[in-house]
Amino acid sequence: MTTDNKRDLLLDVQDLTIHYVTDNGTVHAVENLNLQLGHGETLGFVGETGAGKTTTALGIMRLIPSPPGVIKSGKIIFEGEDLLSMSEADMRGVRGGRIAMIFQDPMTSLNPVMTVDKQIAEMIKLHRNVGEAESLKLAGDMLELVGIRRERMKDYPHQFSGGMKQRVVIAIALACDPGLLIADEPTTALDVTIQAQVLELMKDLKRRFAASMILITHDLGIVADICDTVAIMYAGRVVEYADKRSLYSNPAHPYTVGLFNSVPDLDSDVEELNTIPGLMPDPMELPTGCTFHPRCLRAVPECSVSKPGMIEVEPGHFVACPHAGSKRGSGV
Repeated sequence: MTTDNKRDLLLDVQDLTIHYVTDNGTVHAVENLNLQLGHGETLGFVGETGAGKTTTALGIMRLIPSPPGVIKSGKIIFEGEDLLSMSEADMRGVRGGRIAMIFQDPMTSLNPVMTVDKQIAEMIKLHRNVGEAESLKLAGDMLELVGIRRERMKDYPHQFSGGMKQRVVIAIALACDPGLLIADEPTTALDVTIQAQVLELMKDLKRRFAASMILITHDLGIVADICDTVAIMYAGRVVEYADKRSLYSNPAHPYTVGLFNSVPDLDSDVEELNTIPGLMPDPMELPTGCTFHPRCLRAVPECSVSKPGMIEVEPGHFVACPHAGSKRGSGV
Protein backbone atom coordinates (compact mmCIF):
# COMPACT_ATOMS: atom_id res chain seq x y z
CA MET A 1 0.00 0.00 0.00
CA THR A 2 1.54 3.26 -1.09
CA THR A 3 0.82 6.76 0.06
CA ASP A 4 -1.32 8.87 -2.23
CA ASN A 5 0.55 12.17 -2.42
CA LYS A 6 -2.68 14.01 -3.22
CA ARG A 7 -4.29 12.82 -0.02
CA ASP A 8 -3.95 14.91 3.12
CA LEU A 9 -2.74 12.33 5.64
CA LEU A 10 -3.01 12.78 9.39
CA LEU A 11 -1.58 9.35 10.25
CA ASP A 12 0.70 7.10 8.19
CA VAL A 13 1.78 3.81 9.80
CA GLN A 14 4.62 2.20 7.85
CA ASP A 15 5.83 -1.41 8.23
CA LEU A 16 4.98 -1.54 11.95
CA THR A 17 6.08 -4.74 13.70
CA ILE A 18 5.27 -5.43 17.37
CA HIS A 19 6.25 -8.58 19.26
CA TYR A 20 5.67 -9.87 22.78
CA VAL A 21 8.73 -11.81 23.93
CA THR A 22 7.80 -14.43 26.57
CA ASP A 23 9.47 -17.46 28.16
CA ASN A 24 7.32 -19.68 25.96
CA GLY A 25 8.22 -17.95 22.71
CA THR A 26 7.67 -14.77 20.69
CA VAL A 27 4.13 -13.60 19.95
CA HIS A 28 4.03 -11.97 16.51
CA ALA A 29 1.20 -9.58 17.37
CA VAL A 30 1.67 -7.13 14.48
CA GLU A 31 3.75 -7.86 11.37
CA ASN A 32 4.77 -5.21 8.81
CA LEU A 33 1.48 -3.36 9.16
CA ASN A 34 0.70 -0.38 6.92
CA LEU A 35 -2.18 1.98 7.62
CA GLN A 36 -3.24 5.45 6.51
CA LEU A 37 -5.79 7.93 7.83
CA GLY A 38 -6.72 11.28 6.34
CA HIS A 39 -7.83 14.44 8.14
CA GLY A 40 -11.48 14.20 9.19
CA GLU A 41 -11.77 10.52 8.24
CA THR A 42 -13.08 7.65 10.30
CA LEU A 43 -11.26 4.36 9.76
CA GLY A 44 -12.93 1.08 10.71
CA PHE A 45 -10.37 -1.43 11.97
CA VAL A 46 -11.97 -4.88 11.67
CA GLY A 47 -10.81 -8.38 12.61
CA GLU A 48 -11.24 -11.34 14.93
CA THR A 49 -10.14 -11.32 18.56
CA GLY A 50 -6.37 -11.72 18.61
CA ALA A 51 -5.83 -10.20 15.16
CA GLY A 52 -3.68 -7.40 16.62
CA LYS A 53 -6.12 -4.47 16.46
CA THR A 54 -5.70 -3.31 20.06
CA THR A 55 -1.93 -3.89 19.95
CA THR A 56 -1.76 -1.62 16.90
CA ALA A 57 -3.72 1.07 18.74
CA LEU A 58 -1.48 0.78 21.80
CA GLY A 59 1.52 0.99 19.51
CA ILE A 60 0.25 4.27 18.05
CA MET A 61 -0.15 5.58 21.60
CA ARG A 62 3.29 4.19 22.59
CA LEU A 63 1.59 2.26 25.41
CA ILE A 64 2.86 -1.24 24.59
CA PRO A 65 3.73 -2.84 27.98
CA SER A 66 7.49 -3.41 28.06
CA PRO A 67 8.43 -6.06 28.92
CA PRO A 68 7.19 -8.24 27.29
CA GLY A 69 6.14 -5.99 24.37
CA VAL A 70 8.61 -4.43 21.97
CA ILE A 71 8.12 -2.34 18.83
CA LYS A 72 10.63 -4.03 16.55
CA SER A 73 10.47 -1.74 13.56
CA GLY A 74 8.41 0.71 11.55
CA LYS A 75 7.32 4.32 11.58
CA ILE A 76 4.19 6.01 12.94
CA ILE A 77 3.98 9.39 11.22
CA PHE A 78 1.42 11.65 12.93
CA GLU A 79 1.04 15.24 11.72
CA GLY A 80 4.42 14.93 10.01
CA GLU A 81 6.30 13.58 13.07
CA ASP A 82 7.46 10.03 13.76
CA LEU A 83 6.00 9.12 17.15
CA LEU A 84 8.49 6.27 17.56
CA SER A 85 11.42 8.68 17.51
CA MET A 86 9.92 11.01 20.14
CA SER A 87 11.17 11.11 23.73
CA GLU A 88 8.82 9.80 26.39
CA ALA A 89 8.40 13.34 27.75
CA ASP A 90 7.27 14.62 24.34
CA MET A 91 5.01 11.59 23.91
CA ARG A 92 3.21 12.41 27.17
CA GLY A 93 2.21 15.70 25.57
CA VAL A 94 0.79 13.84 22.57
CA ARG A 95 -1.30 11.36 24.58
CA GLY A 96 -4.59 12.93 25.58
CA GLY A 97 -3.72 16.24 23.96
CA ARG A 98 -3.27 15.32 20.28
CA ILE A 99 -4.28 11.65 20.33
CA ALA A 100 -6.87 10.27 22.75
CA MET A 101 -8.09 6.71 23.28
CA ILE A 102 -11.40 5.29 24.48
CA PHE A 103 -11.00 1.80 25.90
CA GLN A 104 -13.44 -1.14 25.86
CA ASP A 105 -14.48 -1.16 29.52
CA PRO A 106 -15.24 2.29 30.96
CA MET A 107 -15.12 0.99 34.54
CA THR A 108 -11.43 0.10 34.25
CA SER A 109 -10.69 3.49 32.63
CA LEU A 110 -12.11 5.54 35.52
CA ASN A 111 -10.69 6.07 39.00
CA PRO A 112 -13.33 4.73 41.44
CA VAL A 113 -12.30 7.09 44.26
CA MET A 114 -12.38 10.37 42.30
CA THR A 115 -15.46 12.31 41.27
CA VAL A 116 -15.93 12.49 37.52
CA ASP A 117 -15.41 16.26 37.31
CA LYS A 118 -11.95 15.93 38.86
CA GLN A 119 -11.03 13.16 36.43
CA ILE A 120 -11.95 15.31 33.43
CA ALA A 121 -10.31 18.39 35.00
CA GLU A 122 -7.11 16.40 35.56
CA MET A 123 -6.81 15.81 31.80
CA ILE A 124 -7.57 19.48 31.03
CA LYS A 125 -4.94 20.77 33.47
CA LEU A 126 -2.39 18.34 32.02
CA HIS A 127 -2.69 19.69 28.47
CA ARG A 128 -4.02 23.23 28.84
CA ASN A 129 -2.65 26.22 30.73
CA VAL A 130 -5.63 26.69 33.08
CA GLY A 131 -6.13 26.70 36.82
CA GLU A 132 -8.25 24.50 39.08
CA ALA A 133 -11.46 26.57 38.91
CA GLU A 134 -11.35 26.95 35.13
CA SER A 135 -10.58 23.26 34.59
CA LEU A 136 -13.57 22.23 36.73
CA LYS A 137 -15.83 24.62 34.80
CA LEU A 138 -14.62 23.14 31.51
CA ALA A 139 -15.17 19.64 32.95
CA GLY A 140 -18.80 20.54 33.60
CA ASP A 141 -19.11 21.87 30.05
CA MET A 142 -17.75 18.59 28.67
CA LEU A 143 -20.22 16.55 30.74
CA GLU A 144 -23.10 18.58 29.37
CA LEU A 145 -21.70 18.13 25.86
CA VAL A 146 -21.95 14.31 26.21
CA GLY A 147 -25.46 14.50 27.68
CA ILE A 148 -24.79 14.40 31.44
CA ARG A 149 -26.31 17.10 33.65
CA ARG A 150 -23.83 19.45 35.34
CA GLU A 151 -25.42 18.63 38.71
CA ARG A 152 -23.84 15.17 38.51
CA MET A 153 -20.28 16.50 38.36
CA LYS A 154 -19.56 15.47 41.95
CA ASP A 155 -20.77 11.89 41.50
CA TYR A 156 -18.41 8.92 41.53
CA PRO A 157 -18.17 6.37 38.68
CA HIS A 158 -20.14 3.69 40.55
CA GLN A 159 -23.14 6.06 40.62
CA PHE A 160 -23.41 5.96 36.82
CA SER A 161 -24.79 3.28 34.50
CA GLY A 162 -22.52 1.60 31.94
CA GLY A 163 -23.64 3.89 29.15
CA MET A 164 -23.18 6.99 31.31
CA LYS A 165 -19.69 5.86 32.35
CA GLN A 166 -18.79 5.49 28.69
CA ARG A 167 -20.02 9.06 28.12
CA VAL A 168 -17.70 10.23 30.91
CA VAL A 169 -14.78 8.42 29.24
CA ILE A 170 -15.67 10.11 25.92
CA ALA A 171 -15.75 13.48 27.71
CA ILE A 172 -12.25 12.83 29.09
CA ALA A 173 -10.98 11.79 25.66
CA LEU A 174 -12.35 14.90 23.94
CA ALA A 175 -11.54 17.36 26.74
CA CYS A 176 -8.42 18.65 24.99
CA ASP A 177 -9.78 18.61 21.43
CA PRO A 178 -7.48 15.87 20.04
CA GLY A 179 -6.82 15.55 16.31
CA LEU A 180 -7.12 11.74 16.47
CA LEU A 181 -9.52 9.68 18.55
CA ILE A 182 -8.94 5.93 18.88
CA ALA A 183 -12.01 4.02 20.05
CA ASP A 184 -11.30 0.40 21.00
CA GLU A 185 -14.67 -1.40 20.78
CA PRO A 186 -16.30 1.38 22.83
CA THR A 187 -19.75 -0.27 22.94
CA THR A 188 -18.78 -3.91 23.68
CA ALA A 189 -19.84 -3.79 27.34
CA LEU A 190 -23.16 -2.02 26.62
CA ASP A 191 -26.59 -3.33 25.69
CA VAL A 192 -27.89 -2.77 22.16
CA THR A 193 -30.06 0.28 22.90
CA ILE A 194 -27.27 2.08 24.77
CA GLN A 195 -24.78 1.08 22.04
CA ALA A 196 -26.83 2.97 19.47
CA GLN A 197 -26.99 6.07 21.70
CA VAL A 198 -23.23 6.08 22.36
CA LEU A 199 -22.39 5.58 18.67
CA GLU A 200 -24.74 8.40 17.65
CA LEU A 201 -23.09 10.62 20.27
CA MET A 202 -19.63 9.76 18.94
CA LYS A 203 -20.69 10.57 15.36
CA ASP A 204 -22.10 13.93 16.48
CA LEU A 205 -19.02 14.84 18.54
CA LYS A 206 -16.65 13.79 15.75
CA ARG A 207 -18.42 16.22 13.41
CA ARG A 208 -18.42 18.95 16.02
CA PHE A 209 -14.73 18.58 16.90
CA ALA A 210 -13.65 17.83 13.29
CA ALA A 211 -11.48 14.97 14.58
CA SER A 212 -10.26 11.88 12.78
CA MET A 213 -11.13 8.54 14.34
CA ILE A 214 -9.96 4.94 14.32
CA LEU A 215 -12.84 2.69 15.36
CA ILE A 216 -11.75 -0.80 16.38
CA THR A 217 -14.61 -3.27 16.09
CA HIS A 218 -15.70 -6.69 14.86
CA ASP A 219 -19.17 -5.42 13.94
CA LEU A 220 -19.52 -4.77 10.19
CA GLY A 221 -22.84 -3.02 10.80
CA ILE A 222 -21.17 -0.36 12.97
CA VAL A 223 -18.49 0.10 10.31
CA ALA A 224 -21.15 0.63 7.62
CA ASP A 225 -22.88 3.25 9.78
CA ILE A 226 -19.90 5.28 10.94
CA CYS A 227 -16.72 4.72 8.94
CA ASP A 228 -15.33 6.23 5.73
CA THR A 229 -12.51 3.75 5.11
CA VAL A 230 -12.01 0.17 6.34
CA ALA A 231 -8.94 -1.92 7.16
CA ILE A 232 -9.45 -5.67 7.52
CA MET A 233 -6.84 -7.26 9.80
CA TYR A 234 -5.85 -10.90 10.04
CA ALA A 235 -3.04 -12.44 12.13
CA GLY A 236 -1.22 -9.15 12.65
CA ARG A 237 -1.45 -7.80 9.09
CA VAL A 238 -3.87 -5.61 7.16
CA VAL A 239 -5.12 -7.86 4.35
CA GLU A 240 -7.56 -5.43 2.74
CA TYR A 241 -7.90 -1.65 2.82
CA ALA A 242 -10.46 0.42 0.93
CA ASP A 243 -13.13 3.07 1.22
CA LYS A 244 -16.36 1.74 2.70
CA ARG A 245 -18.38 1.72 -0.51
CA SER A 246 -15.71 -0.17 -2.46
CA LEU A 247 -15.15 -2.74 0.28
CA TYR A 248 -18.84 -3.50 0.85
CA SER A 249 -19.72 -3.67 -2.84
CA ASN A 250 -16.62 -5.58 -3.93
CA PRO A 251 -14.83 -7.44 -1.07
CA ALA A 252 -11.75 -8.98 -2.66
CA HIS A 253 -9.64 -10.84 -0.06
CA PRO A 254 -10.89 -14.38 0.73
CA TYR A 255 -10.93 -13.53 4.46
CA THR A 256 -13.06 -10.42 3.87
CA VAL A 257 -15.40 -12.47 1.68
CA GLY A 258 -15.71 -14.98 4.51
CA LEU A 259 -16.56 -12.25 7.01
CA PHE A 260 -19.36 -10.93 4.80
CA ASN A 261 -20.69 -14.43 4.11
CA SER A 262 -20.90 -15.11 7.86
CA VAL A 263 -23.25 -12.16 8.45
CA PRO A 264 -26.88 -13.34 8.75
CA ASP A 265 -29.10 -12.46 5.79
CA LEU A 266 -32.64 -11.67 6.93
CA ASP A 267 -33.98 -12.35 3.43
CA SER A 268 -32.57 -15.90 3.25
CA ASP A 269 -34.18 -18.94 4.86
CA VAL A 270 -31.13 -20.96 5.96
CA GLU A 271 -30.60 -23.22 8.96
CA GLU A 272 -26.87 -22.58 9.39
CA LEU A 273 -24.63 -19.57 8.84
CA ASN A 274 -21.65 -19.78 6.51
CA THR A 275 -18.39 -20.02 8.43
CA ILE A 276 -14.69 -19.69 7.69
CA PRO A 277 -13.11 -23.14 8.16
CA GLY A 278 -10.39 -23.57 10.77
CA LEU A 279 -9.10 -21.17 13.40
CA MET A 280 -6.85 -18.13 13.46
CA PRO A 281 -3.22 -19.31 13.73
CA ASP A 282 -1.21 -19.27 16.93
CA PRO A 283 0.66 -15.92 16.86
CA MET A 284 3.72 -17.75 18.20
CA GLU A 285 3.71 -20.08 15.19
CA LEU A 286 2.41 -18.17 12.18
CA PRO A 287 2.19 -20.15 8.92
CA THR A 288 4.78 -19.48 6.24
CA GLY A 289 3.71 -17.47 3.22
CA CYS A 290 0.20 -16.05 3.44
CA THR A 291 -1.01 -16.50 7.02
CA PHE A 292 -4.56 -17.16 5.77
CA HIS A 293 -3.66 -19.95 3.32
CA PRO A 294 -4.46 -22.89 5.68
CA ARG A 295 -8.10 -21.68 5.82
CA CYS A 296 -8.43 -20.43 2.24
CA LEU A 297 -10.30 -22.39 -0.43
CA ARG A 298 -8.52 -20.39 -3.13
CA ALA A 299 -5.04 -21.31 -1.89
CA VAL A 300 -2.47 -22.71 -4.31
CA PRO A 301 0.96 -24.18 -3.39
CA GLU A 302 2.60 -20.79 -3.94
CA CYS A 303 0.50 -19.31 -1.09
CA SER A 304 2.36 -21.35 1.53
CA VAL A 305 5.72 -20.09 0.31
CA SER A 306 5.57 -16.40 -0.56
CA LYS A 307 4.08 -13.65 1.59
CA PRO A 308 1.79 -11.52 -0.58
CA GLY A 309 2.23 -7.77 -0.84
CA MET A 310 -0.57 -5.27 -1.26
CA ILE A 311 -2.10 -5.11 -4.75
CA GLU A 312 -4.28 -2.18 -5.85
CA VAL A 313 -7.28 -3.90 -7.45
CA GLU A 314 -9.05 -0.57 -8.08
CA PRO A 315 -8.15 3.02 -7.17
CA GLY A 316 -7.65 3.19 -3.38
CA HIS A 317 -8.62 -0.49 -2.88
CA PHE A 318 -5.66 -2.63 -1.74
CA VAL A 319 -5.65 -6.40 -1.18
CA ALA A 320 -2.90 -8.71 0.13
CA CYS A 321 -3.78 -11.57 -2.22
CA PRO A 322 -2.63 -12.20 -5.82
CA HIS A 323 -5.72 -14.37 -6.38
CA ALA A 324 -8.25 -11.86 -5.03
CA GLY A 325 -11.64 -12.28 -6.67
CA SER A 326 -14.47 -9.86 -7.13
CA LYS A 327 -17.42 -12.09 -6.28
CA ARG A 328 -18.53 -12.36 -2.70
CA GLY A 329 -19.44 -16.01 -3.07
CA SER A 330 -16.31 -17.10 -4.92
CA GLY A 331 -13.97 -17.49 -1.99
CA VAL A 332 -14.48 -19.01 1.44
